[in-house]
Amino acid sequence: MSKNLIVILGPTASGKTRLAARLACDLNGEIISADSRQVYRHMNIGTGKDLNEFIIDGREIPYHMIDLVEPEDEFNLFEFQNRFYSIFNALQNKGALPVLVGGTGLYLESVLCGYDLPAAPIHKNQRETLSGKTKDELQKLLWELKPQMHNRTDLDDPDRLIRAIEIERARMGAAKTREGKPEIDAAVFGIKWERAALRESITRRLEERLDQGMVEEVSGLHAAGLGWDRLDRFGLEYRFVSQYLRNQIPYDEMKNRLNTAIHQFAKRQETWFRRMEKKGVVIRWIPGDDYHLLKNSVMEAL
Repeated sequence: MSKNLIVILGPTASGKTRLAARLACDLNGEIISADSRQVYRHMNIGTGKDLNEFIIDGREIPYHMIDLVEPEDEFNLFEFQNRFYSIFNALQNKGALPVLVGGTGLYLESVLCGYDLPAAPIHKNQRETLSGKTKDELQKLLWELKPQMHNRTDLDDPDRLIRAIEIERARMGAAKTREGKPEIDAAVFGIKWERAALRESITRRLEERLDQGMVEEVSGLHAAGLGWDRLDRFGLEYRFVSQYLRNQIPYDEMKNRLNTAIHQFAKRQETWFRRMEKKGVVIRWIPGDDYHLLKNSVMEAL
């Protein structure tokens, strides 16, 4: 085969997981998730773990990188890339087609652009020093280490700022190439809808998730010991629902603000994908849910 990895990307609610699962079923493939929140256990509805989509005609499609760690644990880009390489090599060895699917641009880019990432272990003394700084001081320090920064989410949370600084410092002292990194030759396909259709899909899916018990899921996570601050850092569904559960906003306001936030998130995802294209990642865009066009395009690439 001329390509050894198929990537299916797209914004939230674009139907990429369903299409990827059908593709894996038809082409003896296995799914590798590139979703930064689906790695956490017990966070099912809010993260959109529609595992029923991995069952095609009574057959369960093998999947990876879902339900790896507990919600209180940290999971980072280095860990994702390490695990991805291990899974990719295992699938190559047994002759299965790896199908990477998701919307977390940073995770996808780390594979497609071959990021050289450092291990960045936590050093107690360094962390204590950083913990004594204000958020403004931490932001200034991170900007100095990484002037060309695209992932702005780290700037709003002191814990994420500290971790980002640790990673950048480790990166500066790390070897340029990780030993044993596999050669990736990917064919990348993006799922694209007209704006109005995607907005309708996002809103409809939010209603479905609320009906499925998303509020109860967040309440249960907190009752099991997960703090409000941690839930807030997961963003979107977990942030707004936790605000509602703390009586900070009424239900209707929670739903409307969350709906708006998800639409904004989808736009940011699309912006990230365009930036990937500017970096040289070739993405063939598939309109809507045209599975036959997707499958034929993948077959041409293999």
